[in-house]
Amino acid sequence: MSFIVTLLVTVQIITALVMIGLVLIQHGKGADMGAAFGSGSSGSLFGASGSANFLSRTTAVLATVFFAVTLALAYFGNARPTSSGSVLEGPAAVVPASSENAAQIPGGAPAASAESQVAPVKKDAAPAAGGAAQIPAQ
Repeated sequence: MSFIVTLLVTVQIITALVMIGLVLIQHGKGADMGAAFGSGSSGSLFGASGSANFLSRTTAVLATVFFAVTLALAYFGNARPTSSGSVLEGPAAVVPASSENAAQIPGGAPAASAESQVAPVKKDAAPAAGGAAQIPAQ
């Protein structure tokens, strides 16, 4: 499957680059009118009207190939694998919390307990500077 997608992407890139080149080579519709009044040269490699037909048909064929390859890439990009390879598509796995799992952080170091995270309160502490009255702890 990966080989097919790689091949399709390669064909699409080559088709796009060739199609860009062909569009840049082609004359616009207004170029023929300028040539009719003598301000341009109507001679070309394929003749006066042959180049427009050849380039137009080649561009149309390449546009069709580009469109078909784009549809194929969209199909393969949207195809579901037989086994669920995505974490987001399956149900969420619930890990039971044990005392060993709860006491560790993801890095592996033990986490501090809730008692050690709270600063001890001193009953004889002086009031804070700034004049705010504090209620003494009982």
